[in-house]
Amino acid sequence: MILMSPPCQPFTRIGLQGDVSDPRTKSFIYILDILPRLERLPKYILLENVKGFETSSARNEFVQTLEACGFKYQEFLLSPTCLGIPNSRLRYFLIAKLHSEPFSFQASDQILTYFPDQESNNSVKYKVPLGLEKDNSSTLAEEENLVPNSGFDCGERQCSPKEAFLFKLETMEEMKRKQNQDNDFSMQVLKDFLEGDSEKMSQYYLPPKSLLRYAFLLDIVKPTCRRSTCFTKGYGHYVEGTGSVLQTAEDVQLESVFKFIETLSEEEKLKKLSTLKLRYFTPREIANLHGFPPEFGFPDKITVKQRYRLLGNSLNVHIVAKLISLLIR
Repeated sequence: MILMSPPCQPFTRIGLQGDVSDPRTKSFIYILDILPRLERLPKYILLENVKGFETSSARNEFVQTLEACGFKYQEFLLSPTCLGIPNSRLRYFLIAKLHSEPFSFQASDQILTYFPDQESNNSVKYKVPLGLEKDNSSTLAEEENLVPNSGFDCGERQCSPKEAFLFKLETMEEMKRKQNQDNDFSMQVLKDFLEGDSEKMSQYYLPPKSLLRYAFLLDIVKPTCRRSTCFTKGYGHYVEGTGSVLQTAEDVQLESVFKFIETLSEEEKLKKLSTLKLRYFTPREIANLHGFPPEFGFPDKITVKQRYRLLGNSLNVHIVAKLISLLIR
């Protein structure tokens, strides 16, 4: 079996999208070069990458190589939310096996956004290759909107009257989406993945400087929420766009804190924001959301910053485990 997760920078939507011209794809292209020349081909292949890989030249070269080598394959765009895990982490996956080892399901030339044994009327398929970012289907569109700290900026686009900000740079549409997610009882609640309160939690509280500078951009969730945005490798070090933060003062209403806060002095702003008791998710909590077992642990000498970096580059164990089970079934 070959498991691959090539560098994502050439394909990520917020990068330069250099694709096969980016030097970081060289190792992947090398594998595609030697695969047809192997005396004994692997029975199974699993590849993971960011959304955006599915429309790349690298993906096209990959599937052409698989077909030439006699592999049957299936592509996916999956997030842990499809397994009831309250964390948005949309990723591209491809599983392949030799034609002599047929899939246990009917493979197609479409990208699946669900596992074959989960098919329902709400599931969505996408033909390849399509500009998926232009698709209006609700299943994927909802995942696409779950970008970290998704406060809108009217400087970047015109806001219609119905999109007027309520508070905290959020529109009515944004608030409704979050409420719908929190009312989705097919999802677990975040508190199922949290560590117990302890003295060590104090190191994870957002410092005053971050509260004042980024308060309006934070994606704030409570332990009772059924959602969180994707945690990146910059989490805990950078604030904007790196993942949700946890409001531990559950009885405090966000609207009561943010309404008219811009009229207050800096000292008064900080006092109000501090009532939320916002903290970062701990590395252990993110590992829990990623599906790492309780016995998993980092070496003692690995710093908190390094742990966040590793977790930000990690895969969701539950997603990969289910894909592997489809491969070898």
